[in-house]
Amino acid sequence: MSSKEKPTLGGTRIKTRKRNIAAPLDPAAFADAVVQIYLENVGDLELVARNIESSDLNFTRYGDTFFEVVFTGGRTQPGTIKPDEGERHPYSIIECEAKREAIFPSVSYIQKILRRRPFLIKNLENVMRKLLQSLELFEENERKKLAIFTALAFSQKLSGLPPETVFQPLLKDNLVAKGLVLSFITDFFKEYLVDNSLEDLISILKRGKMEDNLLEFFPSAKRSAEGFSEHFTKAGLVPLVEYNEKKLFEVKLKEMKSALTTQIAEESEISEVIENVKQRVKDAKLPDIEVVRILWDVIMDAVQWSGKNQQQNANAALRQVKTWAQLLNSFCTSGKLELELMYKVQMQCYEDAKLMKLFPEIVRSLYDQDVLAEDTILHWFRKGTNPKGRQTFVKALEPFVNWLEEAEEEE
Repeated sequence: MSSKEKPTLGGTRIKTRKRNIAAPLDPAAFADAVVQIYLENVGDLELVARNIESSDLNFTRYGDTFFEVVFTGGRTQPGTIKPDEGERHPYSIIECEAKREAIFPSVSYIQKILRRRPFLIKNLENVMRKLLQSLELFEENERKKLAIFTALAFSQKLSGLPPETVFQPLLKDNLVAKGLVLSFITDFFKEYLVDNSLEDLISILKRGKMEDNLLEFFPSAKRSAEGFSEHFTKAGLVPLVEYNEKKLFEVKLKEMKSALTTQIAEESEISEVIENVKQRVKDAKLPDIEVVRILWDVIMDAVQWSGKNQQQNANAALRQVKTWAQLLNSFCTSGKLELELMYKVQMQCYEDAKLMKLFPEIVRSLYDQDVLAEDTILHWFRKGTNPKGRQTFVKALEPFVNWLEEAEEEE
């Protein structure tokens, strides 16, 4: 073979492709540098923050490592919370006292760092997720410190830390089953409510998609409304218990209304509808007054209105009252409940223009069907307390009341 060089075109430069040479990752050196700043400033977080802000450390690459140092005092082994090789400092969140006044400076310190380097919020999320998913590896006292830190972080609105970062990682079956999650979340609730209202807490739970799923924090054996009330009452969180009971009550009302709407739309047998309502009232322990309100709403919602034709609307409404009078009668079992029904009729006729003139006719129909007693109607006429449209309705009902009073005198 010839040893002669191959000819080349004159004046042409041969370009060689440059390789992308990545600098080797060195989180250990980064961690040691941050630890050294802590040690040199004896844990004074004000001074630590200033020195970190003026340093040329590569936070873009080692953000997770930075927060490991903040929380645990040094690097942790991958997939664990065990210390890795390298220097450590004794001023971490895990090493301080389990008191809000001891942990608060760390929250302020992180806030300062994030203001200068907002991109680090993702790294904070990563590390918090890792720590919370490893709750079983911490001592009880350390878990409490994490709960206090988390509560203070949300209380101080730590640079937009999203609630799902906290709540979702907690829902690991093994952590929930051991009761670790319930203990953590209880400490979190208690600490957060020191400075914030229940409404603020509910707002965070909504953003974290946990408002309707609080029982998921409970071990399966305690996962009930009774277990919820017992636990949080004992923890001194009575407002949370009351809120949850109200929430459950609203859900039960909604479920009964939905089932009743379906039955009425399908024109089920009245006896079947009555039995279904009674069973739901018994199971959910619903108050009689709420049942009467729902019954009226559902019955009238099912009316097929015909636009502006007043007579057709009147006929449709009265026909519906007559059809379902037996259902109303089964639950209007006292003067108090009958009066509540009259107030419902009054409010609907006041709020719905097409029903404004139907009030006396509806009341008369309910009387004829034995749903409203004479005494109830007279009481409403003479002493009714709801002012909405009252003067108009009293005047409209006056002829019927006069007829009732005359009949009473004749008897």
